[in-house]
Parts: sequence; C-alpha cells; structure tokens
Amino acid sequence: MAASNSKSVLFVCLGNICRSPIAEAVFRKMATDAGVVDTWVIDSGATSDWNTGSSPDARGLACLRKHGIETSHRARQVTKEDFQTFEYILCMDENNLSDLKKKANSVKNATARIELLGSYDPQKQLIIKDPYYGSDKDFETVYEQCVRCCKAFLDTNS
Repeated sequence: MAASNSKSVLFVCLGNICRSPIAEAVFRKMATDAGVVDTWVIDSGATSDWNTGSSPDARGLACLRKHGIETSHRARQVTKEDFQTFEYILCMDENNLSDLKKKANSVKNATARIELLGSYDPQKQLIIKDPYYGSDKDFETVYEQCVRCCKAFLDTNS
C-alpha cells in the first residue's frame, strides 16, 4: 500500500463512522495545506465490523463541513495487512488500543506503531471520547482534539 518513500497513518475507532473519519479528514486537510499530502498514505478503519461500507455519521460530516472539510470515506474494518503496511496506527481510546494490540499479536511481521492519537495532544487529553450517543457539541470536541493531535503528529513527522 505505502510506497517506500512515503509515510503512512491509519486512524482507528470502534465503528469508523465518528472519530476516526474525522481524524482522517482533518489530517488529510492539514497534509494538503502543508503541501505534503503526496508523501502520505492516509486512511481510517474500525476495530469492529458493525458499520462496514457506511458513510460517516451525519453529525460528524456536518462538523467537518462547518470547518471547510469534506470526506468521501466509507467505513471499513482494520485488516491484518494494515499492521504490515501502515507505519502508524493511531486510535482513540484504551479499548481500541487493546483490541489493536491483540490483533497485531496474531500478525506475522506486524511493524505498525500502535498509539493513542491523544498521546500527541499538547493539552494532554489522552482519550478522544466516542460522541455517537452525544450531541453536536461532542462532535465539535472530537474535531478540536483531532486538530490539536493531528497538527502535533504532522509536526513530529515532517
């Protein structure tokens, strides 16, 4: 998937319809604005298979649009190959982290660095909470966290 001279990041949450597609879209826009998007493979996925093929949550899409960001992402489940082809797998909470580490242990030659996206947050908010059962304000909070974390991650990897 990733060319040898490119960097790669996979953003992961439980269903790949709220947090991870927001993070993916935010990071893609930042990389585009910085003129480095061509050097990155950027995607997102889910630890579950519940929403495979679905568009992101309408509230998440509305939040992104409000900030001038569009996405055409469709939900997908993380595959064994992702652990071999992505340099970074950045997830949203401890459950995602635990699920991903379990899955990575069953993959031969898994090389991805699995981390919490929140570990890059300058405000030290480690967990990006699932806004699915929340309000528009909760999606805005996820967006703001993703902006901070993605900026720090991009700065670290530029």
